[in-house]
Amino acid sequence: MKKKDKKVTKTPVFDRPVERHFYELDNLISNKNRSIYAVFLTLLFFGVMGLIWMIPFPQLAFLERMNAQTFLNWGSFYIAIIVYLYLRLAPTLSYAMLFSIAIMSFFIVQLEYVERDGGPAVWLVSLLLALIGLGGILFLGRNEMKPLQGKDIWQLVTIGPIWLWSKVFERLKIKY
Repeated sequence: MKKKDKKVTKTPVFDRPVERHFYELDNLISNKNRSIYAVFLTLLFFGVMGLIWMIPFPQLAFLERMNAQTFLNWGSFYIAIIVYLYLRLAPTLSYAMLFSIAIMSFFIVQLEYVERDGGPAVWLVSLLLALIGLGGILFLGRNEMKPLQGKDIWQLVTIGPIWLWSKVFERLKIKY
């Protein structure tokens, strides 16, 4: 009786943890859907950032005296944590992500002005965008060769933004 040969696929050895994450995402998401994932992932990231930004921040007397209360909110802490984590994974990509976050922050502030002038609430717009982004990712994930699971979606949401930037850097032949 012969033993059946099992095909053994070996995961490559990586120098940095970020390369392992990118390898996993590359194998998870098909090439044809990456640009669509980029749109939904951006909407989700923007929506989550907007929701965190709009959580009421306690009024601190010393900040009011310095007229700095408007610049400190929960979004500031979220941005600091995200950039720090990305900086530990891939410094060059974290700078690109910081650029993206700056643009998103500008638009959140613009939404605050629209809300102040009688427009829709920022938290409502952010929630809607986050739900559209998550819904799009879940829908696309069902159509992959291997349907996305909870762990895969979490990895896509957390590592996905710098993974998208890595694709831009690869196309421009910039080392990260």
